[in-house]
Amino acid sequence: MRDIAVFSGSAHPDLATEICENLGVPLLPTRISRFANDCLEVQLQENCRGRDVFLIQPLVPPVQEHLVELLLMLDAARGASAGRITVVMPHYAYARSDKKDAPRISIGGRLVADLLQTAGAGRILAMTLHSPQVHGFFSVPVDHLHALRELAGHFRRFDLSDAVVVSPDLGNAKEAAAFARRLGVPVAAGAKQRFSDDRVVISTVIGEVAGRDVIVLDDEIAKGSTVFELLDRLREQKVRSVRVACTHGLFASKALERLSAEEDIAEIVCTNTVPIPAENRTDKLTVLSVAPALAEAMRRIHNGESVSALFA
Repeated sequence: MRDIAVFSGSAHPDLATEICENLGVPLLPTRISRFANDCLEVQLQENCRGRDVFLIQPLVPPVQEHLVELLLMLDAARGASAGRITVVMPHYAYARSDKKDAPRISIGGRLVADLLQTAGAGRILAMTLHSPQVHGFFSVPVDHLHALRELAGHFRRFDLSDAVVVSPDLGNAKEAAAFARRLGVPVAAGAKQRFSDDRVVISTVIGEVAGRDVIVLDDEIAKGSTVFELLDRLREQKVRSVRVACTHGLFASKALERLSAEEDIAEIVCTNTVPIPAENRTDKLTVLSVAPALAEAMRRIHNGESVSALFA
């Protein structure tokens, strides 16, 4: 691994450090400064010439700040004659902007993909993109990981004899079905309609959930509007218990605090693709690490090995 060079922006240095510990390589220093006119400047403080450079930066709040940091890191690595540049982006916030569902609306997911490529990205390593079509926004190779293995490993510790996995909507049903197969349990889905960013309606739950132990699986939880709406439908079905799982725990607008206050919810499980400050965590929250999976994917990319074999 001597020709590998790993740098991190300011979005999630703890995850970057853990990835490098799993890889057995140092996290190289990055200097991020700000001019008097509020413009950012990035300097990669180790040699990049001819090396396999990995830039770790999830797009998490403040998203625009971290996006510009990443673009400048890419420009710096390209200008330093890096042999290959891979963006390790555990969370791609703009993936939610993936379709034109209103007149004169932007498709941010595609635009930001173009910006990353123009800045110098030669490959993208991402985790649990919001929808499959986002993969196609990139014209460079994309290795798309998921956290189902880590989440399934956690839930196998429980008695699953009467459990069911519930997807909040039909769009996530395929991933929920794959998760249910890993656990050996049935799957159900909510019939959801979204009216705005924080207003959704779930008319019913399709599948048998009454009296069962429910594991709600979603790709991300932001304000938690979908989970709260689904919880009302599950109460009507008189389910026995509810556990909530997601890959990206954004938990905006005190969503984690509000979800933890619900007596029906026994546990909230997410991964560390998004940083969650210690002071914001609750007793019901369990955070699983995806650093080993990302590190192994990076090792395979560096050595020219199959990444898809990770999920075989």
